[in-house]
Amino acid sequence: MAGQRVIKVIAGDIGGTKTLIQLSAFDVRQSSLRGEVLYEHRFESRAYAGLDAILQEFLDLTGPGEEVYSACLGVAGPVHDEDGHQRAKLTNLPWESDSRTVTDVLGIPRVRLINDFQAVGYGIDAMREEDLVSLQEAKPREQAPRLVVGAGTGLGVGLLAWKGDFYESYPTEGGHVHFAPVDDEQDALLQFLRNEYGRVSCERLVSGPGLENIYRFLVARDRGRTAGTDPLLNAPDPAAAISACAISHEEPLAVRAMDLFVTIYGQVTGDLALTTLAQGGIFIAGGIAPKILSQLQNGRFINAFREKGRMRSLVADIPVRVIVNPGVGLLGCALAASRM
Repeated sequence: MAGQRVIKVIAGDIGGTKTLIQLSAFDVRQSSLRGEVLYEHRFESRAYAGLDAILQEFLDLTGPGEEVYSACLGVAGPVHDEDGHQRAKLTNLPWESDSRTVTDVLGIPRVRLINDFQAVGYGIDAMREEDLVSLQEAKPREQAPRLVVGAGTGLGVGLLAWKGDFYESYPTEGGHVHFAPVDDEQDALLQFLRNEYGRVSCERLVSGPGLENIYRFLVARDRGRTAGTDPLLNAPDPAAAISACAISHEEPLAVRAMDLFVTIYGQVTGDLALTTLAQGGIFIAGGIAPKILSQLQNGRFINAFREKGRMRSLVADIPVRVIVNPGVGLLGCALAASRM
């Protein structure tokens, strides 16, 4: 990079449904946090045999003459580091990829594969004011840890720690810690799910399937119904149907399920805040939060987040914001690539 003012990088958001690949230019002398997007293309993931085929087609689309400095690809699945390279396997597709193979396809030496939630962590630095909605105003402590929590298909949890002159993003499996109920209703919910799953993690409640689990519990408890007789639970996407009925107030039990979901989401985030002392700020990511923003803003989430007994004043002094930019992961990959 010595002597270069502008570098070109490839970023990727690799998912089971769609894959976005982007070519961007960064002015390294200005320490840019967002590059200039030169080209971006969406690929339908299931139409391809693997990531390598997508990358080759992307190179064909961009044409010759693009000298690329580095590439960082966020993958929706586990990523394993092995002797300086990474192996990745998508959760919802039978794809496996290796950073060495990607290096061969792209023809560049600097390639990194990261987990998609780790990419979200890097993307925080590239967020602008309009990309964030505040749930709790407070002044972040400079260079203190940051926490990213995001409910979607599962419950993602990421930790950011200051490293020299920027935040390094670390993936965790914090979504799989035990669920801790705080009242009689949640005790009953835990027992209901324990009968089905045995061990009950937070992800069993704070996720799309988690909202469905909460609603199933309420239907069984309050109406004595099984899942097979409830129309929302038999919808093509039960979580989306429950959420829609909760937001429109069409179904009282859906409203109650959403209230309980938001409460538990706040509780779990508060517990993680105490675990990490994330005084640099907490960022709510994932696909669910922007869709239920009004429910997150009505005070239920933050009240549960703060309900930490003697530690209440500590968590009440941590800024909490929702990321509403759906491209945060792609921005994070581009930024990470520019720093390689």
